[in-house]
Amino acid sequence: MANQNHKIWLFVHVIVTVHERRPLLKKPIRTVLFAHLQQDASAKGTKVTAVNGVEDHLHLLIQLHPAQNLLQVMKALKTEASGWINNSNLLTEPFEWEENFAAYTVSPSGVKQVADFIGKQEEYHKTKSLESELEVFDKVQL
Repeated sequence: MANQNHKIWLFVHVIVTVHERRPLLKKPIRTVLFAHLQQDASAKGTKVTAVNGVEDHLHLLIQLHPAQNLLQVMKALKTEASGWINNSNLLTEPFEWEENFAAYTVSPSGVKQVADFIGKQEEYHKTKSLESELEVFDKVQL
């Protein structure tokens, strides 16, 4: 029989893009948005272990309980975040996310490496595009 004290968590690296990949998330907006995303996710029972990004997209490392549905969690987080950005008048135009997102599972042994990668997004994207980044992830298959 399984030990009832064990916690089961699933780690997922998620990449969400601004609608039409418009460069709307300037640094001051990202700073407050990241804190807001972490608080909102926590209130919904999801832990955002790492979050960072650049003007046109964000990376999140989320920790899900197995009963949580990734699509529902991301829809709720994106809907709340875009509503918060729009209601806070942080931009002079309406904000929205692309409907689709990329998601990659992360083994517990890879969590630190992915969190470090997410933490270096601004530096990473000085020389690499989102497209080249996604190509690298898409090549990693079993």
